[in-house]
Amino acid sequence: MTENNLASALSTRPWNNWRGLGGWNFYFLLKFGLLWYGYLNFHALSNLVFLAWLLFPLPSRRLHRMRSWLAIPIGFALFWHDTWLPGVNSILSQGNQVAGFSAAYLLDLVNRFINWQMIGAVFVLLVIYLFVSQWIRISVLVSLMLIWLNVINIAGPSVALLPTKAATPEVVLNSNTEQKQLTAAEDPLNQSAPPTSANLTAWLNRFYDAERKRVTHFPDNLPADSQPFDILVINICSLAWSDLDVAQLRDHPLWKHFDIVLNNYNTATGYSGPAGIRLLRASCGQTSHSDLYKAADQRCYLFDNLAKLGFKEQLMMDHTGVFGNYLKELREDGDIQAPLMSQADIAPELTSFDGSPVFNDAQLMQRWLDDRVKSSDARTATFYNLIPLHDGTRELNSSKTAAWQPRAQVLFDQLDAFLTNLEKSGRRVMVLVVPEHGAALQGDKMQMSGLRDIPSPSITHAPVGIRFVGMKAPHQGQPLTIDTPTSLLAVSDLVSRVVDGQVFNAPNVNMSVLTDNLPQTPVVSENDNAVVMMYQGKP
Repeated sequence: MTENNLASALSTRPWNNWRGLGGWNFYFLLKFGLLWYGYLNFHALSNLVFLAWLLFPLPSRRLHRMRSWLAIPIGFALFWHDTWLPGVNSILSQGNQVAGFSAAYLLDLVNRFINWQMIGAVFVLLVIYLFVSQWIRISVLVSLMLIWLNVINIAGPSVALLPTKAATPEVVLNSNTEQKQLTAAEDPLNQSAPPTSANLTAWLNRFYDAERKRVTHFPDNLPADSQPFDILVINICSLAWSDLDVAQLRDHPLWKHFDIVLNNYNTATGYSGPAGIRLLRASCGQTSHSDLYKAADQRCYLFDNLAKLGFKEQLMMDHTGVFGNYLKELREDGDIQAPLMSQADIAPELTSFDGSPVFNDAQLMQRWLDDRVKSSDARTATFYNLIPLHDGTRELNSSKTAAWQPRAQVLFDQLDAFLTNLEKSGRRVMVLVVPEHGAALQGDKMQMSGLRDIPSPSITHAPVGIRFVGMKAPHQGQPLTIDTPTSLLAVSDLVSRVVDGQVFNAPNVNMSVLTDNLPQTPVVSENDNAVVMMYQGKP
């Protein structure tokens, strides 16, 4: 065999056609950098398979080029998969709503998404890579690093590569309560097992099984000596403890105006439609996101339970309810059929992210009070949804998103003044301020500010305030704070305890006794494509 024939034969052997990663080296180096700072939900094995596919020797340069072109969409999809960005299913499910955003709001979201510091860091990394690659075979280093990451995954938590700081900021749940530790046999929701994927899934299934058995028991009839009063549920969009801290509004006088504050309340979701349905179905235990859009036991509907006891249902909103079919979902899945209270002659105060008006809440609340004074109905239960704090809301005749803090200051002032007016009116009203979810004012490494696709504790840990206006013996001093983990069932349970109205006529009311043994609910929050739970004290 001649030397030429020998060379030709050797060149056709696959192991003699290694070409290295080329520009894909930078792709993996960029991922390593993002992983080190906690910006990726890195899938080590998937990336190793992708690297092996890129390195596999091909005898033909034409095949090599074809693979390189084919790798571009695959690499992009894998990069997206490794980030905390919303998945394809989430994007498709939210597509119609995104289409309803105003152009100004979309531009604002794009500006928020661009991190100029990170772009600068990527440029520096690119220059370093181009310079160093003149002398060092980067493909070898990248391959070894990726193999190491897979070994670490197999070895488990005993080998630490990344910084221990979590991707999401720690959320302090305002709790001083000591919890008794039970064994798994005593408590099906015991969290002593290691947080593996299988154990987390099993625990979540046990959680939903336990929640299906929980229900608030309302009386069949009110006693003869029951006292008439009104129930006003104020459902505020985009308000969490973390938002109050960012805006430095935790000490606003409004929060001193309540008799009871639920410090560790979990909204269980990060979006408005599901939040509204969950609150209207608060009389049963927490369900999965998908079950929200299925028929529920009639006992689950809080306002239906109140209607059976003589409370007239009322519905009030400071917006149109059209976006995202919000009003339609409340009617179909929350079973509230009361006509929407008239917004005629109420002045627009802000412009929503979709360009629709946000009406003045002070005027709306005054209309509700005026209507109650004129009405002959002895008892009413009103669901009132507010959105002035929603992301993307802007001042009238402005295209720029208004700052959250001034909007919240105005709303809190309006609510505080309304409670004062209620007290002067002499009416008996149980006021419950129950947020839908937070505004995500402070983004983290998983989500930029304003994004709520992952319902992290900073989004779902919200303040709930309850005020009994018109009591014979009003509560004195600071609000009673409930530090145990509560959720929607606690709201329904508290309403059921006072539904006879005796709390307003009693010569003395001990709020600690009234709230004793409120239902506790472990922190589990769910959107369409994400579930976040507190397990062993960590989300």
